[in-house]
Amino acid sequence: MSLKSSISVPYAKWQIAKAKKAIQDPIGTQERWFKTLISKAKNTQFGKDHGFHEGWEIKDYQEHVAVRDYEDLKKYTDAMVKGEADVLWPGKPQYICKTSGTTSGTKYIPISKESMPYHITAARNALLSYIAEKGKAPFVSGKMIFLQGSPEMNRLDSGLLYGRLSGIVAHHVPGYLQRNRLPSFETNCIKDWEEKVAAIVKETAKEDMTLISGIPSWVQMYYEQLLEYTGKSIVSEVFPNLSLFVYGGVNFEPYRARFNQLVGKEIDSIETYPASEGFIAYQDQIGSQDLLLNVDGGIFFEFIKAEEFHTDQPTRYTLSEVELGVNYALVMSTNAGLWSYSIGDTVRFTSLSPYRIRVSGRIKHFTSAFGEHVIGEEVEAAMSIALSKHGGVISEFHLAPQVQVSEGLPFHEWLVEWEVEPDDLSAFAMTIDQEMCRQNVYYKDLIEGNILQQTQIHNLPAGTFRRFMESQGKLGGQNKVPRLSNDRSMADQIIDAKRS
Repeated sequence: MSLKSSISVPYAKWQIAKAKKAIQDPIGTQERWFKTLISKAKNTQFGKDHGFHEGWEIKDYQEHVAVRDYEDLKKYTDAMVKGEADVLWPGKPQYICKTSGTTSGTKYIPISKESMPYHITAARNALLSYIAEKGKAPFVSGKMIFLQGSPEMNRLDSGLLYGRLSGIVAHHVPGYLQRNRLPSFETNCIKDWEEKVAAIVKETAKEDMTLISGIPSWVQMYYEQLLEYTGKSIVSEVFPNLSLFVYGGVNFEPYRARFNQLVGKEIDSIETYPASEGFIAYQDQIGSQDLLLNVDGGIFFEFIKAEEFHTDQPTRYTLSEVELGVNYALVMSTNAGLWSYSIGDTVRFTSLSPYRIRVSGRIKHFTSAFGEHVIGEEVEAAMSIALSKHGGVISEFHLAPQVQVSEGLPFHEWLVEWEVEPDDLSAFAMTIDQEMCRQNVYYKDLIEGNILQQTQIHNLPAGTFRRFMESQGKLGGQNKVPRLSNDRSMADQIIDAKRS
């Protein structure tokens, strides 16, 4: 079967119609997944410790299984890593996904034989939704580049294979995508990120690239090096048939202007929401920022209102109980053996029929040093509106509170690395402040009550964030800069990177 025929418009429409039919009853689908998960895991160590019972209702489960993070699950993951079977899920994991946490150090997340196909199916459905709506598949005849972690797998002492999520998934990409896929396996295995990007540039510069996928900040780095290497316009001379950008992990809007500038025009984009713990959602409508929740993806979802998350007994809502516009912490139980596991993200629903979400931030990445309760979604929206109104192109940014001031009131400090600085930085900062007040009543009260002074922007030289990420051992791959924090620890390290 040729590449074109295997991913044709009729094929895409048929598959998407099947996927939609499977979730016509999303509440029932979630309840079936709940019962399936409990039944499958009742004889695991975790299941026995928590009294899993096939007769349980969801409320019984919530009484017996508390919401947990990685530290709460660690005694089980440690046993799993040592090679013990039937710990969190029947048998042993197919893979261990190695991730770096901000509080738990290295984390080992299981991926089971049952869960792996759902990662691939959701990614496929994101592409097929695009083709079905577009009515054509303009990218399938050219080369496709995936900027990702190394696909090279390693073995733990127990014999279990481990790697980064993107590297693991690389081994399961369908054959019809593999044939036109770049970079080569050897290039993809280069460990040094800057060396790897340089090698990818050389390998791809003369190819007919039609699709590019990756975290926006690292794709931006690729484009910049490609322009430097070729000295030619990307869209008119290097990749004239480039038509699609697939990304996940961060909000693309603050990067959009820089991408358009580098590429030479705006191309279509698809947002996905994959995680080591499971493939959570994907964009199924062209031009929309809303993501279709993957309700039939081996995951039972629970939601906790963000303001209640750190209380002793927060209310846990199922899909049938969520409301539009509320900021929820996302909690997952999966067919890889994670149980009421908080992945640290917050989401809000934009539609209940079907269930669509937007990622609003991280439960640990917020700014409330003065009681303002600012979240990532508000920060990114304010930045995007200011860029739209005043021009300018950013490379990266981070927000932190500035409490220690020699005189005057404390303030929010925005550390910004510019590609192109706006003509009027003062007006730019004022627009950010106005947008923050419009979105966040607590912030508005603090400004109007003379508790905080207005936003201040701290300009950073080119390369600052890259040096910071390198100093943290997080240059490249799936790593991304947190948009905001509640103290100065990260901001001070970023400023130190400015001086190095």
